[in-house]
Order: sequence, then C-alpha cells, then structure tokens
Amino acid sequence: MADLTGSALPICRTCGTQYAAARPDCPVCLDERQYVGADGQQWTSLAELRGEGHEMRFEEQGPDVLGIGCTPAFAIGQRALLLRTAAGNVLWDCVPYLDDAVIREVEQAGGIDAIVISHPHFYSAMVEWAHTFDAPVYLHEADRQWVGRPDPALRFWSGRTHRLTDDLTLINPGIHFPGSTVMHWSSGAGALFSGDVVNVCPDRRWVTIMYSYANHIPERPDAVRAAGELLAGYRFERIYGAWWDRVVTSDGNEVLARSVDRYLRFELGLETEACP
Repeated sequence: MADLTGSALPICRTCGTQYAAARPDCPVCLDERQYVGADGQQWTSLAELRGEGHEMRFEEQGPDVLGIGCTPAFAIGQRALLLRTAAGNVLWDCVPYLDDAVIREVEQAGGIDAIVISHPHFYSAMVEWAHTFDAPVYLHEADRQWVGRPDPALRFWSGRTHRLTDDLTLINPGIHFPGSTVMHWSSGAGALFSGDVVNVCPDRRWVTIMYSYANHIPERPDAVRAAGELLAGYRFERIYGAWWDRVVTSDGNEVLARSVDRYLRFELGLETEACP
C-alpha cells in the first residue's frame, strides 16, 4: 500500500475530520451543527481504517462527474466528485478514506489539479488527498477556525465569489456555515455542486437548506432568501448533492427557486413569490 504521510493521525469516527495531533475532543462534533456519538468521542486513523475492510466505490454521477466514496460508508458517509473539466480535474468535497485503489483510479483519470471543499463537515482527510495528488485545497477564509490539520496546501479565499477557472466559480451563499461554498460549472447546460449547503432531497424535485441537518435546526429565513437570490444569478440544469445519486438532473434553477419559496412559506407563515 502507498505510504500515506498522515496514516497514523487521528480521525474522528463521527464526522471523519483528520487532526494534526492527538486531542481529547473533536471541535467539529462539539459544534451545535454536528454531534458527539452516543458512546462518546471515538478515534481511528487511516492505518486502522485500511484494515477494517473498507473498499472504494466509483460511479459516474453525471456527464464528466465521477463519484468517489467507500463501502461500507464511514462517518458522515458523503461521496466526493471528480470533475473532468477543460482546465483539468477538480475534486469537489472529500472523504476521510484513501487507499491504493482510489489512487490508481484517480491517476488513470488524469489526477487532481485542485480540490474544493464545501464546508467543515467535509474537510475530512483533505490534506492527505492534497499531499497524495499534489493539489491545492481551496477553502473559504471564514471557516479557517475549523481546520484540524493546517498545511501549506490550503488556499484560503474570501468574499462572495472566487473564479477558479474560466468555467468554475466558487460562491459563498452565507448559509449553514459562514464560509460555506457551492461551485458553479458553466460548461454545457450548467451545474451547481452544493454538498449539503444546498441539500438535494430524496425527492429530487426539491432541495432544502438547514443550519443543522443532524439536529434539525432550520436556517435563518433572511439567509435562505439571500442565498436563493444570489444563486438565481447562475444558470444550471443539474444540482449535485453530497450523497450517492442525490442529483437534480434537470430544471435546477426552477428546483432551487420553488424550494426556497416553500421554505420561506413554512418558516414565515407567509405567501411569497419564488426567486427569479
């Protein structure tokens, strides 16, 4: 197996965040948007995980979008997405697990030129991935405090938007976390990569926005309204959520607009007009 630089570093079993050194608690899980497991704080490492029978899972999730995850699922259970773009391969979000199978698969696909993470719940083993594929990681400055393993590979951006390439734009919609990020891909009919900042529902005709999904805390209505108005300025047919097959495959702008409208009607008890 590949000699990963952080194989022995602690990883929280509940959220999957890797830390630079041993510690008694996981700040990500202590935050009210997450939780400490019923059995208390539990730790593992990449070395331990690689001995527990996890296998990598690779499945196409859309045009030029390869899903990468592991089975059985670990921690939050999200999957990452490898975008094959004209400017190079971009990994959207990350997973805590990494082994030789994923290294071979990604290298055969052309490697990774950049990594973009939506929010702290998916920071996971991002530095390990950055080292393995020699790729910078783009994070919003407002969430710097949640980084568990500081590293020169981390590139912090600020403001509402950041142009990554000619057809990829990082957007801070101001929901879920102060530095939450979604990414717009203008290629073709357009796509929005949202993790669970904008969460694709099991009924894929809808998305939702929450402050905490785990603890069922709704997001502030004013923030939801502002996010809907901001994202309405981008055109996209598809919306890629955080988990396997949670993908809106058509009418993405309409899905987002009517979902924001529904959210505001229920939260405010008012009739509202959908975002444009």
